[in-house]
Amino acid sequence: MPTSGSSPKGSPADFSPDTAPGGLVCAIHQPNLLPRLSTLAKLFAADVWVVLDDVQFARRDYQHRARLGSLSAGGSPRWLTLPTHLPQGRATLIRNARVVDGPIARRRIEGILREEYRSSTGWPVLAKLLQPVLDLVERTDRTAEVTEASTLVLLDLMGWPGRVVRSSDLAAGPGRTRRLVDLCRAVGATSYLCGTGGARYVEPELFGRAGIELRQFSVPTTGVWAGGRTFSTVNSLLVHGSAEVRRGVNERRQADLLTRNGKVRRSLIRA
Repeated sequence: MPTSGSSPKGSPADFSPDTAPGGLVCAIHQPNLLPRLSTLAKLFAADVWVVLDDVQFARRDYQHRARLGSLSAGGSPRWLTLPTHLPQGRATLIRNARVVDGPIARRRIEGILREEYRSSTGWPVLAKLLQPVLDLVERTDRTAEVTEASTLVLLDLMGWPGRVVRSSDLAAGPGRTRRLVDLCRAVGATSYLCGTGGARYVEPELFGRAGIELRQFSVPTTGVWAGGRTFSTVNSLLVHGSAEVRRGVNERRQADLLTRNGKVRRSLIRA
């Protein structure tokens, strides 16, 4: 399974602010099933993705499901769901969620994807790319392992140069923002990419006191990004083509690199 140039369980000691221009940028996000393009772009813009696997599983979120857009005129969106059992009920952590009947789940997921996207000329290539993820549905009972793998396959397709570590392997204190700050510190990050969801609850002053830059991250809503906040990246790849999607996420990453490098240069001039 592709791991974007590193073991999924990268050691925190492997990370250093000196490994990236302007310091190391961190994104912290739950593993999602075939994530939306907006989520993938945020991870792609980071130097390290901390897979947030030790928080409560949320059935209404994207942790075990993806929204598929229809390629046919007048078609309706459709949810693709990885059947998941929560051994501890609502208190179950993401890393403890379990796949229900892997062989049946695999056949159903594969069937839905084929039914929705087989009319696309790009489907045969993408179907082959996703085979290791579908095989994993049968081999493991851990939902997070499957969803993390589905994200890594897409990141690798984009050519992501970053690294991955799991939050369950790191020490972090209680509280939403405190946890984020501690995880950034654990991997040596100097900047944290905050998506639109996190912006509603994050406490900027805690990042400021820790000396970590809090950067808001969002994507456009036109062109290759149309539907990118709603539908799985799979949909974007088959509507716009993998080359256009790769170009879009790479341009977004480069824009972010230019912004942070410019801030570093201005800081050095002031000093």
